[in-house]
Amino acid sequence: MKKLILLILFTASVCSSAQSKVPSHEIWNSLLKKNVSSNGKVNYKGFIADSALLSKYLKLLSDNVPDEKTWSVNEQKAYWINAYNAFTVKLIIKYYPLKSIKDIGSKIQIPFVNTPWDIKFIKLGNETFDLNNIEHGHLRKKFGDARVHFSLVCASKSCPILLNEAYVAEKLDSQLDTQAKVFLSDKNRNDVSADNPKLSKIFDWYGMDFKSKGVSVIDFINKYSTTKINANAKINYNTYSWDLNE
Repeated sequence: MKKLILLILFTASVCSSAQSKVPSHEIWNSLLKKNVSSNGKVNYKGFIADSALLSKYLKLLSDNVPDEKTWSVNEQKAYWINAYNAFTVKLIIKYYPLKSIKDIGSKIQIPFVNTPWDIKFIKLGNETFDLNNIEHGHLRKKFGDARVHFSLVCASKSCPILLNEAYVAEKLDSQLDTQAKVFLSDKNRNDVSADNPKLSKIFDWYGMDFKSKGVSVIDFINKYSTTKINANAKINYNTYSWDLNE
């Protein structure tokens, strides 16, 4: 009986130690504060200089993938958002200098891979991901929170700005709400008006994400925009600039 109890305790200890821990995002936070301006302009040369620290943070993410049984929803969500943005920066500095993230497509020599979002270069745990896997397979599919569209940064001028602090579970909802408000109030990305709104293509590409039962895209926008759009207004979409956000 004593041996059985010791075996059970040992097994429980091994299982406990095998559980991934929620990683600190402090390294990423410090890199963002140093290399990203308050309006989201990115100093990629600065990130190149700090590439060792960036690699250290990415390894921390790789060694601690989310555990859906023990991590809170916000801990998981913050992890995937930070991972997407940090690995996007990693991809840019690998091919820098660039005029656009899309230029990477002409530089890669990988069969059946035509865009930077399909390059499988992200090692997390025992799996290898591309950026699309993180955005569509995890963030959009698992959480159903349209606000994440304002947190993910595709390294382009028309995408939402890169927040110059890491996303963390403790204040994630506040961060996402603020990002939604900032994105909608930015005239370079959205020109919100009552009758003739000109919106980001994000609301066109991912329109279904902003809808829910009885809630339209306009209803969603009006929740976060100081200028309210009339329910019958016709929405037009701005041309999307893929120029690098530096």
